[in-house]
Amino acid sequence: MLVEFTASNFMSIKDKVCLSLVARPSADRDSTHVLTPSLPGLSSPIRLVRATAIYGPNAAGKTNLLIALSAMQETINSSARSRDEFQVVPFQFDSRCRDRPSVFDATVIIGGIRYQYGFSATKSRILNEWLFAWPHGRVQTWFERSGDAYSFGPRLSGPKNAWKAATRPNSLFLSTAVALNSAQLKPIADWFLNSLHIAVPGIWSDSFTTSLCRRDSAIDEIGKRDIIDFLNRADFSIEDISVADEEIPVEMAMKDIPEIFRDEIAKEFKGRKLPRVSLAHNVGGGQPTELDFHLESQGTQRIYALAGPWLDVLREGTTLVIDEIEDSLHTSLVRHLINLFHSNKTNPKGAQLIFTTHNTSILNQEIFRRDQIWFCERNRQLETKLFPLTQFMPRKGFENLERSYLAGRYGAIPYLQDLEPIPD
Repeated sequence: MLVEFTASNFMSIKDKVCLSLVARPSADRDSTHVLTPSLPGLSSPIRLVRATAIYGPNAAGKTNLLIALSAMQETINSSARSRDEFQVVPFQFDSRCRDRPSVFDATVIIGGIRYQYGFSATKSRILNEWLFAWPHGRVQTWFERSGDAYSFGPRLSGPKNAWKAATRPNSLFLSTAVALNSAQLKPIADWFLNSLHIAVPGIWSDSFTTSLCRRDSAIDEIGKRDIIDFLNRADFSIEDISVADEEIPVEMAMKDIPEIFRDEIAKEFKGRKLPRVSLAHNVGGGQPTELDFHLESQGTQRIYALAGPWLDVLREGTTLVIDEIEDSLHTSLVRHLINLFHSNKTNPKGAQLIFTTHNTSILNQEIFRRDQIWFCERNRQLETKLFPLTQFMPRKGFENLERSYLAGRYGAIPYLQDLEPIPD
């Protein structure tokens, strides 16, 4: 479970921003909207919200916040392998920031233990790295790194000096130690690899849903019937899904490629196949009618791509981060998808949802607690700022959040000016 994430000096984020999923001390819909993970040794429990919505105008930095979390994930997952550069883009509108590192930090709960892990990095090297743990309610320093200097706590077991010697300047100690079989550090790296699912531009496709449609549904795994049921509960009237492998039409794909490269590309792609998906619709009066996936509406394609990850996250109790949840989807369907996380029946293992949106029709206290809403805006220096709705202390059950937001009470809205009249 994700407790909070912070980032600084990354893309439009200059100073530190912090997204916290810690619930406020309110009994409002505790049983459905709040998680209370078991953490032995704590005097008071940590309570987390199941879903978090982030609002703000275009170009405010909402997507960049999610990309920052994705950059942290990708660095952890790949830094033990040889690489040239990290996905680090420092804040560009202040010359002092361009040579400074980007900083990422996440607090997570894994197996009843709270961890805080983070690092700072430039494109070419890791400058700082740290890991703290609370296995019995009290903080333990497992390791800290500053440049080439390392400090190890007594609670971190294993050949620490060997792991240190194997850690390159452009790799994380965490990733290196896990690659060298550190069982103690493996759960942290595994959480970022297997329990954090991020859908931002360029990191989302329908391939996962298609892979699930290749197998029959079973008690312990998701299959085609589960996908069909998910789509039909969202009112898409799908009778069946077919997946057939077809060879890549290399000749057609190469028509605009210079001739000097064609032979090499033809060898590379010869014999490769891509899945061709067809959805069968029952329109009544006979056999279902199949339609190629690329002929389906944008909304159908979008919900199909979401179906597999959505079901998987809910079944496994993991964390889903998605940009612009409403893209090509009706408001009622967006509300349905969110409510799946707020139901103990459909979300029995405490999955979490974090999303950005422009859909103000779901910005109301019938769907969310007040501590589930965040706002993102940019200032005159083009710096991203992130802040919660709770700082405005809206009245529980009374204040119309959508109306107040659109009226500018919370900020994070575009300030538009009329165009000058076109001269005759």
